[in-house]
Amino acid sequence: MPKQLIKRFIQRYVPDHKTIRDHKHLQFLGSLLHSPNLWHLNRHSVPGAVSVGLFAAFIPGPVQMLIAAAGAVMFRVNMPLSVALTFITNPFTVPPIAYFSYKIGTWILQMPEHPFKIEMSIDWLWGQLNTIGGPFLLGTLVLSVSSAILGNLLMRGAWHWHIVRYLKKRKQRVLQDKRP
Repeated sequence: MPKQLIKRFIQRYVPDHKTIRDHKHLQFLGSLLHSPNLWHLNRHSVPGAVSVGLFAAFIPGPVQMLIAAAGAVMFRVNMPLSVALTFITNPFTVPPIAYFSYKIGTWILQMPEHPFKIEMSIDWLWGQLNTIGGPFLLGTLVLSVSSAILGNLLMRGAWHWHIVRYLKKRKQRVLQDKRP
């Protein structure tokens, strides 16, 4: 039952791949959007999409969705999932993620921490680049790469676990059907 609910949810809210592929503003991409893995959920496209989406999610700036979409096309992984995962970073999660990224960067570079107050503006970010820019950018890179790798491994493990569980249940059904 939960699988059917998830499938209906996806079908209702995610645009049909033909609609996206044939959209007049996306015609310049040509056949790049024709790969089946961009639109299907399978054991290859989902872990890759998780990696691409998590990597893009922790990149600072407003271009995360574009990076996720471009990465999905480049690696031929599920595009809607890649783009959806970028919403992990949102106005509520950005301040703690930014602070955590800065802490990781200062720890790796073994630099002293500078006191600062996070503000949600480009002016603030440009003003702080001299003092916290290096550690912050290094921390976001480390967070992006590590979350992409960990997300991929966890998704592969979950997918394998699901398949093994499904096969065991199917074997039990077959054995029960053969009993007199």
